[in-house]
Amino acid sequence: MNGHDVMSAQEVVLENADAVARHVAAFLLEKACEARRTFRIALSGGSTPKKLYTLMAAPSYASLFPWKKVQFFFGDDRFVPADSPDSNRGMAQDILFSKVKVPAANIHPMPDRGDPDEAARAYEAELKKVYGADRLMPNKPLFDMVLLGLGENGHTASLFPRQPVLEEKTRWVAPCVPDDAPHTRLTLTYPAIASSRYVLFLVTGTSKTEVLERVRAGDPAEPASRIRSDGQIEWIVDRQAAGQPQE
Repeated sequence: MNGHDVMSAQEVVLENADAVARHVAAFLLEKACEARRTFRIALSGGSTPKKLYTLMAAPSYASLFPWKKVQFFFGDDRFVPADSPDSNRGMAQDILFSKVKVPAANIHPMPDRGDPDEAARAYEAELKKVYGADRLMPNKPLFDMVLLGLGENGHTASLFPRQPVLEEKTRWVAPCVPDDAPHTRLTLTYPAIASSRYVLFLVTGTSKTEVLERVRAGDPAEPASRIRSDGQIEWIVDRQAAGQPQE
């Protein structure tokens, strides 16, 4: 696969956040059903993924989805208990996993207790076991699909501005303690995200218009500008985020 960056990525502009969720749900269903082996996805938190997970939990969708061959990981999470309202793991469990027939062994939440650095290393060890190697290889993606959002400060996953994790070259998972957001986080690093067949950015709302423009232009001050993929990167955005008037 040839490497791609956010500037060369395709962009799909849809009417609103609901349309974004429907588009991604259909794309995920298509790719998961096509897969001839285990399909690995890294989930995201946030309001737009919440709409996506709600769609996936609906009986009409859930009955078609190949739950048994899909392995669910997380792109990042806050280092808080699963019952915290700030937990991506808890949100996905409540909205999606508790409502569908997915094997418990197929869900891989990030650890939420103990020492954050040790927790990050434990999650990396779990990824390496699934991957079957200790080093990432260009012709062997770690993930089939990575879902990402975009913060108003340019962060994606928990790759926050000014944090050491942005310079990580070897670790797959690392802790992050942002100076402009609450909670210690665990996050996939740039190298882990790059080892993917598809990276999908889900971006909605007028609050994201300016930062989306900066990232799409490759502004080096925005952490999301540095996302790469050995496969494809696609921006799935609504008209508000794209700065277009709604029809």
